[in-house]
Amino acid sequence: MMFRVERDVLAEAVAWTARSLPARPSVPVLAGMRLEVTDQQQLKLSGFDYEVSAEVTLELQTGDPGLVLVSGRLLAEITRALPAQPVDFVVEGAKAVVTCGSARFTLLTMPAEDYPSLPAMPPAAGRVGSDIFSSAVAQVAVAAGKDDTLPMLTGVRMEIEGDTVTLAATDRYRLAVRELKWQPDQPDFSAIAMIPGRTLADTAKSLTTGAEVEIALSSTGGTGEGMIGFSSAGRRTTTRLLDPEFPKYRSLLPTEFSAHADLATSAFVEAVKRVALVAERNTPVRLAFHGGEVVLEAGSGDEAQAVEVLPVDFDGDEINIAFNHQFLLEGLGAIDSDVARLQFTTSTKPAILTGKPVDDGITPDYRYLIMPIRLSS
Repeated sequence: MMFRVERDVLAEAVAWTARSLPARPSVPVLAGMRLEVTDQQQLKLSGFDYEVSAEVTLELQTGDPGLVLVSGRLLAEITRALPAQPVDFVVEGAKAVVTCGSARFTLLTMPAEDYPSLPAMPPAAGRVGSDIFSSAVAQVAVAAGKDDTLPMLTGVRMEIEGDTVTLAATDRYRLAVRELKWQPDQPDFSAIAMIPGRTLADTAKSLTTGAEVEIALSSTGGTGEGMIGFSSAGRRTTTRLLDPEFPKYRSLLPTEFSAHADLATSAFVEAVKRVALVAERNTPVRLAFHGGEVVLEAGSGDEAQAVEVLPVDFDGDEINIAFNHQFLLEGLGAIDSDVARLQFTTSTKPAILTGKPVDDGITPDYRYLIMPIRLSS
């Protein structure tokens, strides 16, 4: 087996595939990256840890068919450090030789016959713009839980009904919901999937090199159930799904409010960051809305204290409310709007953070629910 390819093309493909490799593999062979040159003069690089698979296909000008398994992370480090010249990769017995300019590396091969076969992609279900998909996933994944003892809360729920995809995630303290349009292969396609949040966020971000992302997912009871696949521009990845159980989140979203406040997002973010400098890890930032201003405060008593006042377009009953400052900042970073809107019911019930809608009668595509922290009286 041998092939020649440009250094930048190979380094990018190896780095993308290496993302899926486990840091501490359960068996040594899973640390390997599989390289195969096909009869069609294509190079396929793949990795699989029984949960997530990744494969990228490159077109070659020169190559002899064959396959080899080498340390994926080592190959990624080597290709990243090579000079900007064509790379020659040759298998010689139990070793693989990588040559680029005057640089030459010899890698030990691993037993390719012990490597698990990559799972087949589920049936293609439809397509969505890669930038839109990446942005939507990032907005929702920020609210996914990090506690692996509660796997239900570490995922992003994807609900598909016709041409509408709804993404939702919650860690019990906040909830993020985003709706977007896509192009289903079947107009009446319907499915629900619970996707590991970290995996989905990483995948969506890494597939923006192509114009569209194809989503492969079976409808209920179809083939490939329990798995979802994504592909774009010669890259494909699959991941196992989580248990579909998820809180009935729509009932948590208020539909009527006693007040709302519109603030310049960047000024609000900077003010929260400054005030939060004196906030201990679990102490809130307090917000007092009245008239045309909001007073931000943190710290109390013998602790360090901070106060800042911002102008606000406020409508409704005056309200004093407090939030975890990190959750508030992450929501503000996700709304993708120059003007942030906070909608309130009472100081002890969840608030909704969105961008300011063009029309007050339209529900925004993205909503971020945040639980307040009770203030001691």
